[in-house]
Amino acid sequence: MQPIFLNKKMIRKTVKKTLLTTGLLALSLSTFAQQGVKETSETAVAIDTINTRDKYTKIVLYDNNTWEYVEIDKPNISDEDFAENWDSESIHAFKDVPLSQLPDSVELCLADSLHGWACPKIGAVNSSWKFRRYREHKGTDIDLETGDPIVAAFDGKVRVVRNSGQAGGYGNLIVIRHANGLETYYAHLSKHLVSENDIVKAGEIIGLGGSTGRSTGPHLHFECRYMGKPFDAERIFCFQTGQLRDTIFTLKKHYFNINSHYGQTEQQSIAANQRVIHVVKSGDTLGALAKRYHTTVKRICQLNNISSTTTLRLKQRLIVREGTI
Repeated sequence: MQPIFLNKKMIRKTVKKTLLTTGLLALSLSTFAQQGVKETSETAVAIDTINTRDKYTKIVLYDNNTWEYVEIDKPNISDEDFAENWDSESIHAFKDVPLSQLPDSVELCLADSLHGWACPKIGAVNSSWKFRRYREHKGTDIDLETGDPIVAAFDGKVRVVRNSGQAGGYGNLIVIRHANGLETYYAHLSKHLVSENDIVKAGEIIGLGGSTGRSTGPHLHFECRYMGKPFDAERIFCFQTGQLRDTIFTLKKHYFNINSHYGQTEQQSIAANQRVIHVVKSGDTLGALAKRYHTTVKRICQLNNISSTTTLRLKQRLIVREGTI
């Protein structure tokens, strides 16, 4: 091992505290400051550790006046896993990759003997993946109290950290990219506890829950995206129990449609992907819509659970045609 020397002031400040708290006054500061890293003998006993700028690397102090760097529980990932389309300037990556270029399905390993997982927040789902108030809600809202810890879902690297006002409705936001190609979004936080380019481990606390951004109350808005395209995060986690649904996840292209959600059969998901939605404009009637979309008033009413006498509202979303199951 090559000699590595620490800043004397850092050693003086940190080791002095260590020596006083452990009662090892016989180990003088000058001894540590004057010596480089030495190979520790098999009989040397570790007496304490000192943090470094890398949270996964510690300086271990031994009772024979030597010390060395030791990596502790570092995620089994490297920067090479995150090279493609890495961009910390934009919240959403892979903007130049159209949906048509994605495979019909891809198998993603979510957890194995080298990579763990953790539910970012266990709690009741307040709002799921769906159309909401005439707009797409592309995530899952999990109930919490302000200040509740939020953890990383999988090992990864922080791509984006934004303060409220810099991320639109997301409020305080963290985006983490994972080695399997997934990205996870953690929004409406009250506080960030990580920085861009940090390596994080599954289950590590990355922020505190809150109600920043476009939010009506404290909750975590959690998103899963692949190649920049969102899909229902409840296909990955059961947030009520905190369980991972499976260690291998088969992601299918039709999952990216807002009408395709967890709980549907394969046929129902495909049919939902083919669904045609009409946003009501001034002058629209059920009869005119039936004629325009080559269907019947009866079928439109069945699809939307309304009657033929229902008054249509401006900007109301109507299913006018469903895919064939």
